[in-house]
Amino acid sequence: MIASAHRKPIVVVGSINMDLVARTPAIPRPGQTLIGTDFTTTPGGKGANQAVGVARLGYPVQMVGAVGDDVFATALLNNLQSAGVDASAVQRVSGPSGVAPITVADNGENAIVVVPGANAKVDAACIDQYAAIIQSAGMVLCQLELPIETTLHVLEGCAEARVPVMLDPAPAAPLPDAVWPLITWCTPNETEAAFYVGANLSAEQSAQELLARGVHGVVLKRGAQGAYVATASRESVWIQPFPVHAIDTVAAGDCFNGAFAVALMEERTPVQAARFASAAAAISVTRRGAQSSMPSRAEVDAMLTANP
Repeated sequence: MIASAHRKPIVVVGSINMDLVARTPAIPRPGQTLIGTDFTTTPGGKGANQAVGVARLGYPVQMVGAVGDDVFATALLNNLQSAGVDASAVQRVSGPSGVAPITVADNGENAIVVVPGANAKVDAACIDQYAAIIQSAGMVLCQLELPIETTLHVLEGCAEARVPVMLDPAPAAPLPDAVWPLITWCTPNETEAAFYVGANLSAEQSAQELLARGVHGVVLKRGAQGAYVATASRESVWIQPFPVHAIDTVAAGDCFNGAFAVALMEERTPVQAARFASAAAAISVTRRGAQSSMPSRAEVDAMLTANP
């Protein structure tokens, strides 16, 4: 691990939500009503999840985003801070915080609706207010739960400042062609990759299509199938999954991204970083919740040691 005094922080620019989680035997079909078995409120949002994932691994991380002035705002801020995330660049704005009603089935599958709330008010002016923080980062993590124009503004600013960016293109949304060369690492899951490059492509073909658009590196997250890593230098490899019993896949992809960023910042190779991230994500799916499922450094190290 790099000495703390020399580590540039990871900065996460993204969403902060309160997850409203209902547990049911299965994901309801359209028009179907099911009786749930449990309900909880738990802090989430892809951006906040990734920030907490980084912090739990002991790496310095700062969050840029917004919460509302409702009952959820204080709880969301307190949760970030208690996890070790620097939340001084999180604004409080009028109106509701972001929320995400989530249905989790007994087999671990989930269905999510994101209602942006305060996240929709994170605009270019907000980003410019925290430009110095973003441009001093070792890496910036973005997703697509903020307004697309805001995320594009972040990518352009990072490119000018030569700060590497990891984009989790979720939820999938159209992106202009000029954006792809601004992305250092693109980390779609299978559904998102199909949205951008088309269905019926293998992981290898999907990765090559994204690289051809100018992305410097790609990690295709395939859940129980593992992850596929490909770089512009033509290095490519499958990372085999870790043997675990999944009970909740919410935020597993966010856990992967946070851990992948940490490992890259600690100067691991992309393949080593993806294996580290896969171990973290494997631990997360054995637990309930989003941010509450993020593992510690010791837990990830133990998983790697147990599965050489």
